[in-house]
Amino acid sequence: MPSPLTPPNPYLSGVFAPVTTETTAFDLPFTGHLPHHLDGRYLRNGPNPLGIDDPATPHLWTLGEGMVHGVRLRAGRAEWYRNRWVRSGSVADRLGEPRRGTAPDPLLDLAPNVHVIGVAGRTYALLEGGIRPYELTDELDTVGPADLGVTPEGFSANAHAAHDPATGELHCLSFRYGVEAVQHIVLDARGHVVRTRLVPTPGNPYMHDFGLTGRYVLLFDTPLVFDAVRLAEGIPFAWHHHRPTRIGLLPRDGSGPVRWYEVPGAPTVGHTVNAHDTPVGPVVDLIAHPDPLDLRDVGRSRPVPERWAVDVRTGAVRRDRLHDRPQDFPRINGHHAGRPHRYAYTAAGELYTRPTGGPAPDPLALRHGDPERPERGFRGALIKHDLLRGTSETREFGRHAAVGEAVFVPAEHPTAEDDGHLLTFAYDPERGATDLVVLAAQDFTGPAVARVHLPVRVPLGLHGSWIPGGRGGTSDPA
Repeated sequence: MPSPLTPPNPYLSGVFAPVTTETTAFDLPFTGHLPHHLDGRYLRNGPNPLGIDDPATPHLWTLGEGMVHGVRLRAGRAEWYRNRWVRSGSVADRLGEPRRGTAPDPLLDLAPNVHVIGVAGRTYALLEGGIRPYELTDELDTVGPADLGVTPEGFSANAHAAHDPATGELHCLSFRYGVEAVQHIVLDARGHVVRTRLVPTPGNPYMHDFGLTGRYVLLFDTPLVFDAVRLAEGIPFAWHHHRPTRIGLLPRDGSGPVRWYEVPGAPTVGHTVNAHDTPVGPVVDLIAHPDPLDLRDVGRSRPVPERWAVDVRTGAVRRDRLHDRPQDFPRINGHHAGRPHRYAYTAAGELYTRPTGGPAPDPLALRHGDPERPERGFRGALIKHDLLRGTSETREFGRHAAVGEAVFVPAEHPTAEDDGHLLTFAYDPERGATDLVVLAAQDFTGPAVARVHLPVRVPLGLHGSWIPGGRGGTSDPA
């Protein structure tokens, strides 16, 4: 039992605090103008622990039952907002509801909490580690465990499935906890598995994300590995300082085995921005964690965007830092996935504390509150990177505000890579509730195009999608 003086767990309080009810609201008020071509659903998934009453309880942000939040836009209106827990078997039991289908392995029947995507007219909540996706209705109710990407070896679609706009395929790099291999899974536009390839991964490196070019699947083997001993403590991974970081090039056409290249400095990889081929080898932009990653405090490793360039002739990998501010959750115009891109969009957030009435300290240096520092808060920002010019623009959302990953939606008739809108949830401390913010990507720091005022707070979460059209739909490339 935590002591009464134990400070709140930052992932159970403030902008991360889970909500306890499901809400449905119609005809949402908004300020500004909702472009008519925004006809679809903005959905976002994230952990929302069910039944944790004490905010000082030890807890990891990435744990907790998945809850999907969504807003339906159509004809210049915001038709509805909904939030729903994903009804895994245990969630349905705890809510006193009948189960929706039966998972093949009850031990792996968890409520996916990382991503939500549309594939061939269906909506899926995704996790990783061999956890089955769950299918949802258009209104976010749970249908049940799904077979998306499931293979005879027990792998399935993972949280960071990557859409290739050139082929229409959906690519997954799937792992299973405790299995020293990953599987590259390719699905066609109908969501059917068309080919797979198993890749040995000695030592169980944690491969949360991967890269995709026209020629290669890029694998990241880093010091962050699955650890069965630590799993008993509720933390499934450990940092092995002796282990180097490697990037693997797996030919998409099956023409050869994976080739590995050592990366200097032994960072780990959080998320991939994008990757493309060059005459001498692939180039990938990604979020690197230069310091050891601890899931109890995911910001302590100070993730930053980097560009890695592989020279297959010499075997060298060059690392270049693209920005110094810690940030994560990168997105691009998905129609440029797998080929050169100019623009990327990331989210930056700093949890800070300061004595009441005192000067604000460096928000990067202070991450946990204590009784001597009673005033706590969160600063959120979005960053637009112009990778051609090597410049960036930052849109600060202010003290106590929180903003997450921004999804890019192209304009109806785009004339440039950044001709479109960014959609994201942003907490408004003055209202005590969250807005769906619509920004013009080409006027990144200008007035918001629209702010849809939700009736409730949306906790800071993980990944989301824009799913265009009426019923069903397929996610825009991401």
